[in-house]
Amino acid sequence: MEKVYIARCESYEYELVKEAVFECMDNFPGLKEKLIKGSKVLVKANLLMRKSPEEAATTHPAVVEAIVNYIQKNGCTAIIGDSPGGPYTERALKAIYKATGMEAVAERTGCQLNYDTASIDVWDESSKLLKAMKIIKIAKEVDLIISAAKLKTHGMMTYTGAVKNLFGVIPGLIKAEYHFKMNNIDNFAEHLIDICEHIKPAFSIIDAVECMEGNGPSAGDIRKLGLILSSENPYALDTAAAYIAGIKSLSIPTIRTASARGIFSGDIKELQIDGVKLEAIKAKPFKLPDSVISINFVGNRVPKFMEKVINGVFRPSPIFDLEKCVSCGDCKRSCPPDVIDMSGGKPEADLSKCIRCFCCHELCPKKAISIKKHWLYERLFK
Repeated sequence: MEKVYIARCESYEYELVKEAVFECMDNFPGLKEKLIKGSKVLVKANLLMRKSPEEAATTHPAVVEAIVNYIQKNGCTAIIGDSPGGPYTERALKAIYKATGMEAVAERTGCQLNYDTASIDVWDESSKLLKAMKIIKIAKEVDLIISAAKLKTHGMMTYTGAVKNLFGVIPGLIKAEYHFKMNNIDNFAEHLIDICEHIKPAFSIIDAVECMEGNGPSAGDIRKLGLILSSENPYALDTAAAYIAGIKSLSIPTIRTASARGIFSGDIKELQIDGVKLEAIKAKPFKLPDSVISINFVGNRVPKFMEKVINGVFRPSPIFDLEKCVSCGDCKRSCPPDVIDMSGGKPEADLSKCIRCFCCHELCPKKAISIKKHWLYERLFK
């Protein structure tokens, strides 16, 4: 059975976070064996975009700082890094490190922030679809990677946690290319599993003190759980997090794909839960994104062969609020199929060519893009 350790953490007061994170990491003897003195460790945080910690869109700096301190306590060098949405440049990284609180963590701990924006091409014969990958250079230079994710719902993938967090090793706008090449949910999930299997994080932590529900991963509602979750197995960790969030694990594309590949079943009964027990966690199910046509509904109420038909007919669409829009152009730059026109100063999207990845919604700094379900879906399935 795969082990998941859960600790209570009622706020981001640093001493509380440190106690919870150290408790989690101390309960995995295998991790200490990997933290060989002198090793370089990348703390791969979720630094999606230039958001403050209070907005719950990024891994909280208190959680990252506690992980850094644990690494340093074991005689290793800690490096904080990510390739957020948008251009992967030193200027962009500086702005994001400052806004998300990572710059302050580096100042307090003396750890490094990664500013090397180089990437390397790798080939992984064991991958199913993504055998050729472009990876940020730092991910291949360190001795091990610790994934420091945030528990959030996600417009395209329903949920994002330990596995999806590793998409951040793909550099900058190359992410948009991958979205475009694998422009349906199942193919994209295969792509994420290939990345996770190649990176093989040594350890994964999920910041679930304050989470995001609804229209995540950046424009949803803050939801407090007061937990830190951890595991050496990212799929097991996501299964536990999904259970706590009230989301059926196999409705999450990454878990469903991992199960189909025989990597991990997604069955909560196959987990050894230590620390806080699941039955002691009382949480209402998370609100799902408006973009999600519930796979639970589809799977339980209509024949399986009708799934693609229903999803095709009722595909949601991004809607642009031009009054909120500040004409920054982030939506256009992040659009994989390049269907957004900014020639008039405001975005105009050709929705007939939209692949429904919702990158525009995800990366809009002003929350000027919403997701609208088909009117007939709203009437029939409300």
